[in-house]
Amino acid sequence: MSNILLFVSGGIAAYKAIDLASQLKKAGHRVRTILTANACEFVQPINFSAITGESVHTSNFEDADPIPHITLADWADLVVIAPATANIIAKAVHGMADDLCSTTLLAHTKPKLWIPAMNVNMYQNPATQSNLAILKERGDYLLEPVTGLLACGYEGKGKYPPNEEVLAAVDCYLQHGRDLEGIKVLVTAGATEEAIDPMRNITNASTGKMGLAISRALALRGAQVTLVHGRMSLAPPYYLHETVFTPDVHSMLEEVVERSQKMDWIIKTAAVSDYTPAQKHTQKLEKGDKLTLELVPTPDILMRLGSIKGKDQKLIGFAAQSHDLIAKARAKLEKKNLDMICANLLSTAGADDTEITLIRSSDNSEDDYTMLSGAKHQVAHAIIDNIKAL
Repeated sequence: MSNILLFVSGGIAAYKAIDLASQLKKAGHRVRTILTANACEFVQPINFSAITGESVHTSNFEDADPIPHITLADWADLVVIAPATANIIAKAVHGMADDLCSTTLLAHTKPKLWIPAMNVNMYQNPATQSNLAILKERGDYLLEPVTGLLACGYEGKGKYPPNEEVLAAVDCYLQHGRDLEGIKVLVTAGATEEAIDPMRNITNASTGKMGLAISRALALRGAQVTLVHGRMSLAPPYYLHETVFTPDVHSMLEEVVERSQKMDWIIKTAAVSDYTPAQKHTQKLEKGDKLTLELVPTPDILMRLGSIKGKDQKLIGFAAQSHDLIAKARAKLEKKNLDMICANLLSTAGADDTEITLIRSSDNSEDDYTMLSGAKHQVAHAIIDNIKAL
């Protein structure tokens, strides 16, 4: 695995860096830590050394190494600053080097991962926003803070993100960097619901997990992601460019078509209802011996997107089947003018693992098949890699 140098600066979220160090170690990384003087007011070096089994540093002059800032900078494959206060961000932008943390940042030549966490007013201050923009321009990575109740009592953006998101960012940046910077992607996910009456609807068992995994991977790799979704079992990543909830097929079609022409890629993972009741009852239907519903076809969102697809646009579909997987998926690929289709047999709803066959053209060449299997977050990156190669 990789050598991770964890910088902990002096904010109330410093205690969360202890768990981050533990999770990084469990993931197989070697983790060394630098604490600023103010960070030591919140946490102690022994917290990190006990968890990581590696050295913890607080000063340029604490041990026999005459140049620890150079030694540590050269050792690290990735520097993670968590939490990153407004102070350490400003120091890095302006090249200040007055302690071990700032001198090591200056000596480290690879991109860094910043996890800003602070009061909402400090985060939104033009100076801080300008500094963060400069870090991004220089090639560093930023995982935005969460909006919520802050330790200071304020409500707003500035909350330290869940460490699972930090871990996902670390893994993504080590393997892929920001290779999708500037690409605009629209993803659909989840299940649509077609109302029968105010209490009942026609839907399916989709949880949206695959679409969420793809959205997360795209965003962490630098893409500007718009997620249009139906019902899902999990909340969408907080750092997506835009999220739009669409309960039924007609609303999803409207929102997707409205945005489609601005997108470089469109990835349709949503499980859309094929039929809708011909009559939608405004009053709850009373229980009786028998109920007969007349169903009519819903609009075909993927067919519509294929008919208006731009010359350089990439359109990706999904096909879940119970049998004849390859033949049916290939027919869908050709009929709907797709660039690639991700085909899978119906499996247990909500599973965290998946098996998918990627089909890139409508002929029978085995070269146009790619088999993927594993955890959905891993398969998501593999799907993205294949889209890049189209």
